[in-house]
Amino acid sequence: MSVTVYGIKNCNTMKKAFTFLEERGVEYDFVDYKKQKPTADLLNGFLEKTDLDSLVNRKGMTYRKLSEEEKDATQAVNSAIPLLIEKSSMIKRPIIIYPNGSLTLGFNEEEIEANL
Repeated sequence: MSVTVYGIKNCNTMKKAFTFLEERGVEYDFVDYKKQKPTADLLNGFLEKTDLDSLVNRKGMTYRKLSEEEKDATQAVNSAIPLLIEKSSMIKRPIIIYPNGSLTLGFNEEEIEANL
């Protein structure tokens, strides 16, 4: 089985996810937002399978440093997408896409295991 993992390479949560997958012999393709900015099409594809509240990482430093106006912009898809493209660190990570098209957000061992 091969999955696609989206995120930022030097994130501790990502490192846990990589280790978890490698220990289980799961092959993966990694898309690093710092090297390949997310596109509106990619983010809209995620939003076909999850909601905006789940996609936006509101606990991270990037979100906390936003102005109130920018935080308000994360409440609606049309205004959130450009902000998430610009500040990809605000996207929940990892996002793992499985061969059947389903996805998981964040590092939850049980949830990932159930999809493998």
